[in-house]
Amino acid sequence: MSRQKIGLMALGAGVVLVFGWVVMTQGPLAPVKVTVEKIKTGSLSSGVFGVGTLKARRSYNLAPTMTSRVKSMLVDQGDQVVAGQILAEMDPVDLDEKLTGSQRMVEKAANSIRAAEAQVSEAQSRFDTLSATFTRYQELRARGFISQEMLDAKQHERNSASAALAAAIANLAAAREEHARAQADMRGVGKLQAQTRLISPVDGVVAARLAEPGSTVSGGQVVLQIIDPASLWVETRIAQKQAGQIRDGQAAQIVLRSQPQSPVMGKVERVDMISDAVTEERIVNVSFTDQGHDASIGEYAEVTIKLPGLDNACTIPSAAVKRIDKQDGVWVLQGGEVQFRPVRIGVTTMDGRTQILDGIGDDDTVIVYSQQPLRPGLNVKIVPELVRG
Repeated sequence: MSRQKIGLMALGAGVVLVFGWVVMTQGPLAPVKVTVEKIKTGSLSSGVFGVGTLKARRSYNLAPTMTSRVKSMLVDQGDQVVAGQILAEMDPVDLDEKLTGSQRMVEKAANSIRAAEAQVSEAQSRFDTLSATFTRYQELRARGFISQEMLDAKQHERNSASAALAAAIANLAAAREEHARAQADMRGVGKLQAQTRLISPVDGVVAARLAEPGSTVSGGQVVLQIIDPASLWVETRIAQKQAGQIRDGQAAQIVLRSQPQSPVMGKVERVDMISDAVTEERIVNVSFTDQGHDASIGEYAEVTIKLPGLDNACTIPSAAVKRIDKQDGVWVLQGGEVQFRPVRIGVTTMDGRTQILDGIGDDDTVIVYSQQPLRPGLNVKIVPELVRG
């Protein structure tokens, strides 16, 4: 055999060896590289993260009760106001004249009451006089000093006086009813006139000015919005799976979108009872512990709610938890083989740790990351870390 053939055979053998090495170490037959970790036991600090918007818990929309024209606006957006302060006035149109007419009607009704009272007094006096006269005539008739016709005439006069007294009393009652009705009308017009002034119900800040002098607004159309700055909170949405751990009063950290480098402290003020069935989220309202922040209504904010810590908690990296066929579980190395082990999980922290309640023990080796999807019996190789090419 020539030296050239031997060289070619050696070269071919080398190529085959290299090819085999590539196939066995880098190709489809190569073991899948994985990183692993043992279960850890210790204290676990967890938190819940959510994104929400800044809102005012107590907000007041001021609007006229009837269609009217804006006469004057006495405040502007951002102004501080106090309870009872007049903020805007509507054009009363003819309400002033109506109020004056109602006052005149009240005075007229009061005069009618006085006239009716005088009539009652006069009718009562005449009735008393005729009653006394009729009594004397009865005595005279009993002694035979007067005729029956004279007695009957006095009785008729007495009956007429009684009817006149009843009529006077009825007129007095009607006059009093008319007076009460006139007063009610006057109060009604007075209330309408008072409603032409928009008055601040609380100490607060003007959040919005939605009309200008001269513009016409309909009844119920908002002209000014007043908020209580002490009632600002972040309305954030938390996944239902995590919301069950949140309670009123828990500490929270708020990062306003306009001030990302200046987080402020807050606390859970209220957890709404109604959840969103579509997004599977629950609304949690977080208030500010300190009021010295500069924020705007509707601004986005990130909220981190601190949950109670756990002692002696068994945890693994959250990346190791997989969900296969609607079952939470982990891939473990047992006897050099890959197996899927169902587990029951608890709290998941924001730094990537998940509490394991049941399913694996301290001696199990859990696969955290892998080069490709795993399957039972897959050939794997443990490496310190995976390097992405």
